[in-house]
Amino acid sequence: MDHSLAAPPLLSPEQARAWWYGLINFEQRTPRADDLKLEHMRRLLAQLGNPHQRLRIVHIAGSKGKGSTAAMLASILRQAGYRTGLFTSPHLCRVEERFQVDGQAISTAELTTLLDEIRCCAEAPLPQPSSTRGEGENGPLSPGGGGPGWGRGVPYTFFEVATAAGFLHFVRRRVEAAVVEVGLGGRLDSTNVCQPLVSIITSISFDHTHLLGDRLAAIAAEKGGIIKPGRPIISGATVPEARAVIERISRERRAPLRQLGVDFRYAYTPGHVTATQTQRSYVSVVTPYRRWPELELNLLGNHQAANAAVAIACVEALQVEGWHIPDTAVAAGLAEVSWPARLEVVSRRPLIVLDCAHNVASALALVEALQASFPPARRLLIFAGSSDKDLAGMFRVLAPHFAHAFLTRYTDNPRSVSAERLAELLRANSNLPATLYPTPADAYQAARAAAAPDDVIVITGSVYLAGELRPLLVSG
Repeated sequence: MDHSLAAPPLLSPEQARAWWYGLINFEQRTPRADDLKLEHMRRLLAQLGNPHQRLRIVHIAGSKGKGSTAAMLASILRQAGYRTGLFTSPHLCRVEERFQVDGQAISTAELTTLLDEIRCCAEAPLPQPSSTRGEGENGPLSPGGGGPGWGRGVPYTFFEVATAAGFLHFVRRRVEAAVVEVGLGGRLDSTNVCQPLVSIITSISFDHTHLLGDRLAAIAAEKGGIIKPGRPIISGATVPEARAVIERISRERRAPLRQLGVDFRYAYTPGHVTATQTQRSYVSVVTPYRRWPELELNLLGNHQAANAAVAIACVEALQVEGWHIPDTAVAAGLAEVSWPARLEVVSRRPLIVLDCAHNVASALALVEALQASFPPARRLLIFAGSSDKDLAGMFRVLAPHFAHAFLTRYTDNPRSVSAERLAELLRANSNLPATLYPTPADAYQAARAAAAPDDVIVITGSVYLAGELRPLLVSG
């Protein structure tokens, strides 16, 4: 037997994670514009049998709200009886959360098997170029270099492998509907190899400007890259500059477009949070097809009502495609949707609110929700953020609404900004007093000790901060 042709042994979970986490990870470091391309993703999926081509996909991009909208839509489809896959990023506490089927995260064993299979494809030797000198068009081919004819496999990224694992998992679990969230941007995101039934673009605001551009039109063009010829597109972008770009791309690709504020609208009734209970919010949606009954929403904030309206518009587009999604499924899906760390009340007396606001627009949405749904009380801020975010802008939005800031840095991502640097930015943009702590746990303990029973502690700034603290706050 030729052992050189035998499949390598299955990796242990620890080995599989070590290989995966050892790849280039643009969640850990900021990519350059030329780092993002789709050729690698297409190659990897071809080696795996193109699993994405066997899925019925709803594809979701946006500056904020795409994860919440994806969660709402997956909840609705699950209530309608469809076996539903949900692919999101980044994860909150465990990487398995990124791959869900009917609300259940992938098991460690399943993920290990997928990673081992993908690793075998990723490390498989590729055909050498015809040139005997081993040179490509642009000179000598380095190991893992660019272009066809690489000799030692392709240097795939962490997110490319995650995307491939998600598609494979959904195929093998016989998913009937796959809701897939874009990781970064849209046009060149690894998920954009799919051919969705419907595409969704949620709200568009300034984020990742170093990569996507410092004008809303440029950012909208990157998000609009997910629009496919002839396929319906639902847009929650309401800023005129962004809306004009989405309209243009949709016309060019002859993609039927429905827009929030133009083709469908919503009204929001805020929920109310007290020291003893939470009264849920409600959303009413009017579309070209009908006026929906008032629907209970298990997420707080006017921005979540906007996301719900976008999800309902997508439901109607799927219904046109022949999907059976009754009103009862829409109502139950929105009432029971779970999306942790989005204005999540994790404790009372004092009220402790966990949120993932990470840019100026989401900070504004957080402040609006605090004013609309929470009692007027002294508010304490626990904050950490990433180096590629407009932290100064976030402080200008947040600081006037808080009595004290507890600044820290999360420990599981090198993009985290030091507490000292956060203090400099806070001082330059507000008069909010602050104290500094080496870890999120230290900041939480200090805030908890300083809080009176009627105070409100708000933890925000990044999904990484929320993910690090949530296990300390929520049991089970």
